[in-house]
Amino acid sequence: MTTELIFGMVGGLGLFLYGMQLLSDGLQKVTGDRIQKVMEFLTNKPMMGVATGALITSIVQSSSATS
Repeated sequence: MTTELIFGMVGGLGLFLYGMQLLSDGLQKVTGDRIQKVMEFLTNKPMMGVATGALITSIVQSSSATS
C-alpha cells in the first residue's frame, strides 16, 4: 500500500466519523430524550431488539430496492 492510499483511507474514515458525530448531535438536539426512550422501549428485551432490527432493516432494504 502506498502512503497516499493509506492517508486517503484514514482521511475518509475521519470524515465519516465526524459526519456520524454531527448527525448524532443534531438528532439529539431535535428529539431530546424522546428518541432514547423509544429506543429503550423497542430494545428492552433481546428478542424485541432482534425484531426491531429486522423490521428496520427490511424497511431500509425495500426502500433502496425501489430507488
